[in-house]
Order: sequence, then structure tokens, then C-alpha cells
Amino acid sequence: MYLLSADVTTMSAGRLTASAAGLIALIGVVLGVLALIRSGDQRWRRAATVAPVLGLIGIVAGGVVVATADGGLGTGNGLGGGVVALVVGAIAVALGGLAQVRSRRASREPSDRIRTRG
Repeated sequence: MYLLSADVTTMSAGRLTASAAGLIALIGVVLGVLALIRSGDQRWRRAATVAPVLGLIGIVAGGVVVATADGGLGTGNGLGGGVVALVVGAIAVALGGLAQVRSRRASREPSDRIRTRG
């Protein structure tokens, strides 16, 4: 008798790639949140740039896992993890982009803010 799904403890290439993609995207989310919270601090500007990059890496790797998965959810191909990596990566891109916008606004001088509104 052949089983269609992998064993629970088996780390297939799909599961490993999906886990790595999800972890990378999660790091992007954490950096995006920290950069958003500290958007006035210039030291966190790099985190606002790195967060969308890590999110895009998570999206691409998760997309590859989803596109190449042979079976459905629960078959051990990493499809569930790939979908999670796609969603978390999109959140990281959004948070990082928002942090970049806020960081740029905070770095302007007050005279620039008055001119752009008027």
C-alpha cells in the first residue's frame, strides 16, 4: 500500500523551502513593524528598506513552492507553508513600504512640509 502523503516527521524539499520562505518573510514583517514604530529615527531607515526585500524573497520562494507542489494540502509538499509565505511576504512588503514613506516624511524639514501642503 502506498501512502499519498509524507510522514509527519519527514522534511521534504517543499516543506523545507516553504519553512525557510515563511521564516524570511516573518523576519521582514518584524523589521517592517520595528521600522514603522521607529519611523522618526534615521537608524531604522535601513530596516524599512530591508523589510520589503525580505518580503519579496518570501513571496517568490513561496510562489515557487505553490507552483511546483504535486498534491494538495496535507500531502507533505509544502503547499500550506508556501501559501503562508506568500501572505506573510505581502504583509512584509506593505509594512516596509509604509515605513519608508513615514521615514521620508519624518526626515523632511518643517519648512518643506509647509511648502508641500500649500
